[in-house]
Amino acid sequence: MISEQTPLVSSPGKHEDVYKRFKPAKKRVIVTLVSVTGLLALFVSGTFVPSIPQIAKDLDSTGPIVSLAVSLSILASSFGSLIGASYSSFYGRKPIYLVGTPLLFVGSVGVAASNTIVQLMVWRFVQALGASPGLAVGSGVIGDIYKLEERGQALGIFFGAVLLGPALAPLAGGLAAHYFSWRLMQLALGFVGLVIFVFALLVFPETYHPGERGVDKVDHAELPTWRPVFVNPLRPLLLLRSPNLMAVVHPHWLCCGCSILMSEQTLAGFTTLLTEFVLLIPLAYTIGVRYNITNEAIIGACFLPVGLGNMIGAPLAGRLSDRIVVKCRKERGGEWYPEDRLKGTLLGAGVMVPLSALGCGFLTTYVPGKIGLALNLVCLFVNGLGVDFVLSPSAAYFVDLMHSRSAESMAANNGFRSILMSLSIAAILPMIEAYGVLFTNTVSVALTWGGFGLLWFTIRYGNRLRAVVDVGFSTADNN
Repeated sequence: MISEQTPLVSSPGKHEDVYKRFKPAKKRVIVTLVSVTGLLALFVSGTFVPSIPQIAKDLDSTGPIVSLAVSLSILASSFGSLIGASYSSFYGRKPIYLVGTPLLFVGSVGVAASNTIVQLMVWRFVQALGASPGLAVGSGVIGDIYKLEERGQALGIFFGAVLLGPALAPLAGGLAAHYFSWRLMQLALGFVGLVIFVFALLVFPETYHPGERGVDKVDHAELPTWRPVFVNPLRPLLLLRSPNLMAVVHPHWLCCGCSILMSEQTLAGFTTLLTEFVLLIPLAYTIGVRYNITNEAIIGACFLPVGLGNMIGAPLAGRLSDRIVVKCRKERGGEWYPEDRLKGTLLGAGVMVPLSALGCGFLTTYVPGKIGLALNLVCLFVNGLGVDFVLSPSAAYFVDLMHSRSAESMAANNGFRSILMSLSIAAILPMIEAYGVLFTNTVSVALTWGGFGLLWFTIRYGNRLRAVVDVGFSTADNN
């Protein structure tokens, strides 16, 4: 068991040979495929939001009711992420892609054909379930093929590509809704899912380390190959017993119309990401109404600054976190302290995210005209940049700390966070209608600063927190 006095000393070992299985060109192909799959998952959610007013009109409903489909899809993503990650640890990464993409196709066709709110909700759940493994399993794949000192940059590139979704998806969804139909966009997503299935079948190799999958360790005399194995999809949540993982994943406060105490820890990633959802989900009803924007395509274009900030911030933050790890390791004489990587999150969580969210609330409330709109777009860009200064190093930290169960740790992160996010999103529009944009943004900022405090605490007392509960942390010799 790791104790407070146990140093995580680095010594290059034979375990690094496993990262030489694939040549650099092959690794780039793998990263491209998992990035496109992760990007598709964000397109599933991002193309839907600008279409909410049109969908509400088409299905004879209201914006707040249709926005529940966003909450439901996030809930489905959390379950799908847990299921996909758990089975990827047993059967490997490739089978998850071969099951998820056909499910995405079926769900997309169902959404496109929906004629009632109930049908929409059901098929959105199926669609999101199929898309959900993209981020968690994709992060696991990156951990499979890149060693510790290269992992932050590789994950940054992965997230940078994936986060083209927030930049392009709302614009694509808005264009489709305004000039064609929101249903056409859903059919297009299903078609792309089929294309990815073909590439995963023919090009994607199994990246899980040889002999480490659960199926490789099973006595096949007792387990016939034809019998499917049940893997508990909730097992990754047990990793949250660790205060280190809880501190980066678990929430302290949750906004559901008001702030209510949820647990003894603060979810830094949740509180950071919540500000982005608070800004984007009601965009058509905040910036759209304030500046008289009714064209869905233009509403979609207003999402571009956030996506651009995400796209720039992810690889930049990943590369910065790698440099911090190398620098701090050298200063300690080769000793690896995993929480060093989290130092790269403090600027985003403490300054960029909260101040940009406050700025959007103030500008939308008090500054009219083109100046107000332009400054809002600047704040959205800074918010997107800051969010990934938190999420990208945090993702690399999870893979570092739980390398042998990297996909599961990411799924526990994304899954638990998504469950809470789905509840929060359902409250955003009602809260804005009741209390206003500035008040709602201020509440989300207060939560973000709480997350910043917990990140600092984790960096400062990482060794002590890891000594509380050992959930099988990686060391420098097996990372």
